[in-house]
Order: sequence, then C-alpha cells, then structure tokens
Amino acid sequence: MNGEAAQEMLQKYLKSQGKLRSTPTRMAVLDAIVQTQGHFDAEGLYYRLMSSGKKISRATVYNTLDLFQECGLISKYRFAENSSRYEKAFGRPHHHHLICLQCGDILEFVNERLNKIQEEVCTSKDFTPHSSSLQIFGTCTKCVKTRETERKG
Repeated sequence: MNGEAAQEMLQKYLKSQGKLRSTPTRMAVLDAIVQTQGHFDAEGLYYRLMSSGKKISRATVYNTLDLFQECGLISKYRFAENSSRYEKAFGRPHHHHLICLQCGDILEFVNERLNKIQEEVCTSKDFTPHSSSLQIFGTCTKCVKTRETERKG
C-alpha cells in the first residue's frame, strides 16, 4: 500500500468516527511513517519530524500514533525494551518476530503453518481475531559468533 492508499484509509476512518478530522499534522506524521522502513519508536519519529522542519509536539506524535493504531495503519509492539515500537500494518503480509536480547535486532518472518494453526484455534473456539504477533526472544547469529570469538580470544 502506498501513501495515497494509507491516506485514503485514514480519511475513511476519521469520517467513520465523526468528530475527528484530517489535519496537516496528522498527514505529516503519516507521510513520515510511509517513508519508514522496518520498526520505529515515537521518539525517533518525533526527532525526524522536527529535523525536517515540522512544528509538532511530542504529545501530538504519541496521540497520532495511538489514532493510527486504532484505525489499523500501524501495529504497536513491546519487545524486550521499556518503550513501544511501531511498524506499518498496511500493505504487509502477516508476520512474526525474532528479537535478539543482546543487540536488539528484530528479524521478521512469515510462516504459513503458524497462520493456519492460528485460524484453526480461533475457529475451534469461535473466536474472531483482530491481530496477533508471535515474538520469540533469543540470541541472533551475529551475537552468538561475537560471544564465541570473545571466549576464544
């Protein structure tokens, strides 16, 4: 999904809520997210917007991220750290995460068998899922190799 499709999705959501409207600030945040690859945090997004000349408050960034999560434009995660991380939810396949506890790298993967298991479980429990994420915490290959090198050295 491109930026225009994301804007259309946001416009439709705002209209459905009645009291919310499209603002230049919301569109600036959405544009910054569309240009982002991978996971991001609110602080990094805030500083990117500020450094590009946008006059926006930290609170507005956080509130806008909450709104975008509500309408399905982004997903919010709490990995092993104290702050939340986000990623675009539009135009991406359903995926899961491997999180390195050493360096913090986040590796994404898609597994159709996991998706089928999720569907089977939800069907058997007459449950309608809205979202899901499997997070596996461990150590990435790079950190294992570094640790082995340090032991030998």
